[in-house]
Amino acid sequence: MIARVIGTGSYLPEKVLSNFDLEKMVETNNEWIIARTGIEERRIAADNESTSDMATKAAQRALEMAGVSAEEVDMIVMGTITGDHPWPATACIVQANLGAKNAYAYDVSAACSGFLYALSAASDYLTSGRGKKALVIGAEAMSRIVDWTDRNTCVLFGDGAGAILLEAQEGEFGVLSCHLYSDGNYFDLLYQPGFGTKVPASIAGIEEKLPYLKMQGNEVFKIAVRSLTAVSKEALKANGMTSEDVTWFVPHQANLRILEAVTKRLKLVDEQCFINVNKYGNTSGATIPVALDEINRQGRFNEGDLILMAAFGGGFTWGSSIIRW
Repeated sequence: MIARVIGTGSYLPEKVLSNFDLEKMVETNNEWIIARTGIEERRIAADNESTSDMATKAAQRALEMAGVSAEEVDMIVMGTITGDHPWPATACIVQANLGAKNAYAYDVSAACSGFLYALSAASDYLTSGRGKKALVIGAEAMSRIVDWTDRNTCVLFGDGAGAILLEAQEGEFGVLSCHLYSDGNYFDLLYQPGFGTKVPASIAGIEEKLPYLKMQGNEVFKIAVRSLTAVSKEALKANGMTSEDVTWFVPHQANLRILEAVTKRLKLVDEQCFINVNKYGNTSGATIPVALDEINRQGRFNEGDLILMAAFGGGFTWGSSIIRW
């Protein structure tokens, strides 16, 4: 039994925030942003648009592609760090929105690695024989936790959602393996200080901008490149493959410079690597499923294609997976 992708979907908000727009908001410029990140624009959720709204639309599109009703879904697992509320799980709200009354739902908090963590859980669930169909979602409203006066971080992030529908099938097409890691020793290099139980909500905390993410970019960059390279090589080795066997490398879209460094170390050519960070920025847990849907709807996947995915995020968390399409 294997978990096969039978549908993909994504949703990006209508509002486009370009680098030129950011020039009017913070001390930065288009050339500086592109040189350091490769990002040209990003999408921003409307004031009345939440993470669950975006996730629901992405999931609906995945179901529609597969021709599957929401009632047929057994499990919904979503990677997100920007849920509608601290609790309950935003996946439960998505379940209600979809009318997936027969599914159980929960969130995974693994930052930018959240989608791969969720994918691993759903794949294990289906291959164990406990269910037939699972929705795996990555959705983020990063604009809600970004300090728009911090030019080092606000230029990086955007909003969006992506989803895939998995079905338990016999055969060789589907999720071949997942490889997950974390190291909490580095948590404070990329995190959101408030407001949780360690730093509860307060007026002083708001004035100190504690609800906004904090990042030490140079340190994160170095560890991300090293970790993404190692975990990608592990996935290839586990499946008896080399870089030449990869049809598509679909990495977490954090920063073009990170992607270029990892691609070089893996000895992949440009044609193997899918990049859309220039259009959407870093949408955290949503980047990989958004990319999968974009490739799929362009008709660029062929049966048997080998797709290597890798992600790195706060925690630190990181992981990889290989899918045979």
